[in-house]
Amino acid sequence: MMSARREQVRKRRQVLQRVIDVTKSIGKCALGYRGSKNEAAHSLADMSVDHGNFLEILLLLSKYDSCLQQHVQDCIQKSQSSTGKGRGSRVTLMSKTTVCSVLEAIRQLIKETIATEVNQAGMYTVQIDTTQDITSKDQCSVVVRYVTESSIQEKLLAVVECKSSTGEDFLKLLKETLATCKLDVKNCIGNSTDGAANMQGQYRGFSAWLSKEVPTQMHVWCYAHVLNLVMSETTGVVITAASLFGLINEIAVFLRDSYQRMNVWEGVSQDPQHRRISLIGETRWSSKDAALKKIFGSFAQPKNALYVDLVETLSKIQNNLQFKPAVRVKAHAFIESLIKYETVLTAQLFLRVFTLTSPLSKYLQTNAMDLLTAHRMVTETHNKLQDFVRDFDTVKDAADNLVKWANGGFQNVDSEMEVQAALPPKRMKKRKTMPGKSAYEENTTADSLTAYRINVHNIILIQSLSVCTAASCSTGI
Repeated sequence: MMSARREQVRKRRQVLQRVIDVTKSIGKCALGYRGSKNEAAHSLADMSVDHGNFLEILLLLSKYDSCLQQHVQDCIQKSQSSTGKGRGSRVTLMSKTTVCSVLEAIRQLIKETIATEVNQAGMYTVQIDTTQDITSKDQCSVVVRYVTESSIQEKLLAVVECKSSTGEDFLKLLKETLATCKLDVKNCIGNSTDGAANMQGQYRGFSAWLSKEVPTQMHVWCYAHVLNLVMSETTGVVITAASLFGLINEIAVFLRDSYQRMNVWEGVSQDPQHRRISLIGETRWSSKDAALKKIFGSFAQPKNALYVDLVETLSKIQNNLQFKPAVRVKAHAFIESLIKYETVLTAQLFLRVFTLTSPLSKYLQTNAMDLLTAHRMVTETHNKLQDFVRDFDTVKDAADNLVKWANGGFQNVDSEMEVQAALPPKRMKKRKTMPGKSAYEENTTADSLTAYRINVHNIILIQSLSVCTAASCSTGI
């Protein structure tokens, strides 16, 4: 009996080892574990249904593993022969309970490893932020940043459900999380958050409450968040900029809403990969840069741009009587906006700005960011933006280059389209003389480029530069 018992334990351990390996592999690939149904042991004999990733991988392995195969067959037979509702002795090791237990053990081991490294480092900083999951519960991510002998580490310590979003409650949540890992809050030398009032409020924000616990800790407003907020505000500071990005997003939605329009796009597109126009997301900071580059190419380099293909696609939709009149009218309006010189000029202006801000934003979001390198990149970006403020001619030359390239592309496909090569004349407002003198009205044509440079180019760059300067001073970077 003792020998049989040992043999049974040995086989169960082998099965559990395979279960653990499958669980780790699924987690590594960031896949779902469970299926929507068909997870019962008696259903495993039916290979025509979907049992979920975890069970399907185990069933696949059982075809080539005698130990696992015998275990699966035993579980199926016991489940089919049993009439009781209770689980009894049917410990399958393949249920959701086993998976949850394995995941919980892995979570605890990871937290212990991180806590050991943090305690060895002696000091650390924390980063916290919240977001809602698909069940509308507010989840708070707690990240610790510390230095080991070899590198800078930035690890997710916990994801905790947040019941209240006040600064004091965030401090309690942080202390409870650190306590479970046996980390002393007194060793926290800094924190980084976004710009919300409950985070960095002067009196009742999370940083203020943490300073009462650890007076020497320093608060840093996440500079990547600051920079991205600046760029979001800059893209809407003037109506010309807001119209450009609104136009790009509307065209992307317009084409994606119908497979017939997408067929026209794929038939016209000369790009071998048939790239699609990108949508602009509210929280994906790089989406505006990506969408702009796809249509207009890189700054002053329109070689890989989809601008000509896009205008040709909209032109075919406009002239195709099979489409509804409302669709054709919308396509015509998009063409009229795309071929404006003002649109091309504004696109080149933002492409130039994005050549500086996008690499900086990506670097500031890396976990192994070096502060000296970040400081150097911020300083260089600030200085180059200052140089761009008075350098409107370079933007105009880039716009002229794209216009020449696009018009040449239209000629190659025998299209009657033509991009505007200059801004239309701008009428000045009526003016009157000083009171007491004879009034007169004067209609003159203003220099359109000068008006654009003052009202669009300079405002966009000065806005981004001034807010960027204020943010850098507030963060200490």
